[in-house]
Amino acid sequence: MEEEDTRDYKEPCPQCSEVNWGISDEGKFYCRSCHTVIEKTKDVDESELFVVNAKIQSVSRGLRKGKALERGWEWYICEGFQFILLKQAEALETLGVDPRIKDEVICNFWRRYLQKTQEAYCNRPATKNRQPPGVSQSSAASSDLDSGPEIFSSAFSSDTDGESVSNVSLNLPYSGGYTSASDTEPTSRAASVSASSVCSGSVDGTVYRVNKRSGKKMSMPMTLAFCYLSLLWLRESITLSDLLRLVLNRHVPYFNPEQYFPEQTKICWRDNQIFRVQFFPVYREIIKLTHELGVLLDLPCFPSITETCFYHPNVLCMKYLMEVNLPDELHNWTYRVAKKTGLDDVTTLTYDPVRKQARCIPYDIQAVAIIIVALKIVFVLNDDWEWQLSDIASKRNETEGLQPVFDFRNWYETMDLCMKEVQQKLDEERARFSWKSERVIDHGRKVKSMIVKRKQMTKNLLKQFSRLAGTTPDAGNQGPSTFLFNWEEQNTGKISFHGHSLEGITQLGSNLLSGLRTYYWFSCLKKCKSHNICDHWRLYDKTKFPRSYDFVLSLFSLILGVEISIIHQEVGLVEENLFKDLNKKKPKKKAKKSQT
Repeated sequence: MEEEDTRDYKEPCPQCSEVNWGISDEGKFYCRSCHTVIEKTKDVDESELFVVNAKIQSVSRGLRKGKALERGWEWYICEGFQFILLKQAEALETLGVDPRIKDEVICNFWRRYLQKTQEAYCNRPATKNRQPPGVSQSSAASSDLDSGPEIFSSAFSSDTDGESVSNVSLNLPYSGGYTSASDTEPTSRAASVSASSVCSGSVDGTVYRVNKRSGKKMSMPMTLAFCYLSLLWLRESITLSDLLRLVLNRHVPYFNPEQYFPEQTKICWRDNQIFRVQFFPVYREIIKLTHELGVLLDLPCFPSITETCFYHPNVLCMKYLMEVNLPDELHNWTYRVAKKTGLDDVTTLTYDPVRKQARCIPYDIQAVAIIIVALKIVFVLNDDWEWQLSDIASKRNETEGLQPVFDFRNWYETMDLCMKEVQQKLDEERARFSWKSERVIDHGRKVKSMIVKRKQMTKNLLKQFSRLAGTTPDAGNQGPSTFLFNWEEQNTGKISFHGHSLEGITQLGSNLLSGLRTYYWFSCLKKCKSHNICDHWRLYDKTKFPRSYDFVLSLFSLILGVEISIIHQEVGLVEENLFKDLNKKKPKKKAKKSQT
């Protein structure tokens, strides 16, 4: 038998140059003359593998390892949200935001959140107590991290050790910017889950859903609160309404977040219930979460909002005046309204979460409210006075050939047509909006194969219907923009009113409020003692207000993507600050004593 195996090997021995080979018990070739062992081994038939017991055990271990690899990486829910925050920060950085938003601001906010919620950076992380049945204590245990107070000495501390959050702890190369759910568990964990794991997916997904930490529990809307809080800290040129528009256009990851996870991170149905997004983000809910997050993190006073900052009302009013195609001269009126109401004060504009009766100021809605109040001062917007001024402006434009005078009627007709076009486009985009992800959730092999077939069938049907309708699906998102209307395009056939004059319609006097007692009408909103219980955003009935006023509210509601009632509420707050001096009673003069 040995001679048959060595018969075909005719290479001489490298030691004695003899051709006299034998096979050892280990299956290696050796020279019978000088007993030199070479690397040549005996060719084993595949059928012989099942004869030797040791070979069978080796095959069995390999199969078990393959099953473990199919389960994917071991990960926690907070690590999933950490990965989403990373992707959102990278998307904002791609859009031109300061790179510090990823490595410094969101990173430090996230660390602070993990410590406040006892997820990490504490003596005993809360994730240790959230273990699903079947997971052994040794698989989830880890040593505690000694979190020094210097990490949280400032919400905007720079990482002096050069750490970066370009990679998170979802078993990716870790650089110290973020932390894993187990806080000190080595980031080079094995890719396979322990044999005691019940199924694929997150470790604490089941317990996380039933945890009663409503004010502290992480969610997808909370990720947008992190982003906006970071933008506000850096005083970037992106308001909350701009951020939500970028989210709707998928320039910032938010919908179907599971598709951004690594392929080795298996997602079970219970994890999908936590990360799944079924509704569009709402402005008032996100700004409420932002303030709650600022209070939870116990952040210091934010950087000051000065006149050169984008969030200052004078800058935002100029932006929205350009977008709604109003004359540039109207900015003089918005400036005076902001000055008279005190809304341009640095102490009022700067966000301080720990200040008494503080709120996260809706800077974009506040600027829009100032513009509406200025329009009410100039044109009254009572369905009468603005049309009389339009008749005067049209006559002057016919007789005079110089700088045109602003005609409210022409502006109304132009913007009404533009509004209908944009609204139709937005409705079509929302109707075609896809809520389902391309990634298949792990339900098991049989269910997974069936879901893949259904997804493929649906995709093929969409392609066929699009061909019949003459449309091209998945044409790609448009370039990111914070404007809905663009009046700089050529050959649009629409009038641009930016250079029109207000001369003859009104003039700036020494007193802004002179003559307003006769014409100006109020929004009739009572002052709320607390912003937490205010329900003014529900109180708006357009049948009780002039059509011109409702049209202006609808226009800005379309631009900001918020409810009309919220803008109406902010207009009432601006009017309250504007006319508070008129409501004060003048003190009575004391009578002079007669001299005797």
